[in-house]
Amino acid sequence: MIIASISEAKNKLSALLDRVRSGETILVVDRGKPVARIEPAVSAEEDDDGRLARLERAGIVKRGSGKPSPEILLGKPPRPRKGGSVLEALLEERREGR
Repeated sequence: MIIASISEAKNKLSALLDRVRSGETILVVDRGKPVARIEPAVSAEEDDDGRLARLERAGIVKRGSGKPSPEILLGKPPRPRKGGSVLEALLEERREGR
């Protein structure tokens, strides 16, 4: 359970509501005494948009801006090089921080 003062709840209401949408409960306190509890009205599985909005604000994910280009969907996938290893390519990318 998250505890927030009245001023914090006022200033960060959108962010707190996103957390409530993802299933968390907020306890609002005034000078250390509980005055309200904000709980989800629907189950967490029913509303992933709030969770996605919170992750986007935190910089963890970025929503797509549109549909993928037809060239990507209709084109043939690239062919692997002879002797190439997908695992080695993945490990190399991780070592380089990509």
